[in-house]
Amino acid sequence: MEENTEINYDCLKLENQLCFPLYAASREILRKYTPFLKELNITYTQYIVLMVLWEVKETTVGEIGKKLFLDTGTLSPLLKSMESRNLLCRTRDKNDERIVKIAITPEGEALKEKASQIPQQIGKCISLPQEDAKELYRILYSLLSQQ
Repeated sequence: MEENTEINYDCLKLENQLCFPLYAASREILRKYTPFLKELNITYTQYIVLMVLWEVKETTVGEIGKKLFLDTGTLSPLLKSMESRNLLCRTRDKNDERIVKIAITPEGEALKEKASQIPQQIGKCISLPQEDAKELYRILYSLLSQQ
């Protein structure tokens, strides 16, 4: 008697993947940010680093990485580039040279006023009811907290 060893490949259908709509939606939303960020001459990743610094003024590379879910390999060249544009400054901790402190500069702080219009502009580009947006936010942060 021959066994039925046929494999069900439904799990590989794009329509059955949670990762795909997350990926595609993320790309689409980032595309909507591009014209607004171009006006400030920054990338999306630089924008979210600045958002952290606008809030806390000074922190460490490690803390930025934790907040933004980015590793130091991604952050180090990004921060170096931002420092070369005088948006932030990096200094080594005097007590522990392994720790790099990041502080916003006046030039970086000056972008805050221009950037303050971006969330409202993005809100106009994305037609998602407030209640759905809050629920999506909750679900996404629930996924992120499992890391």
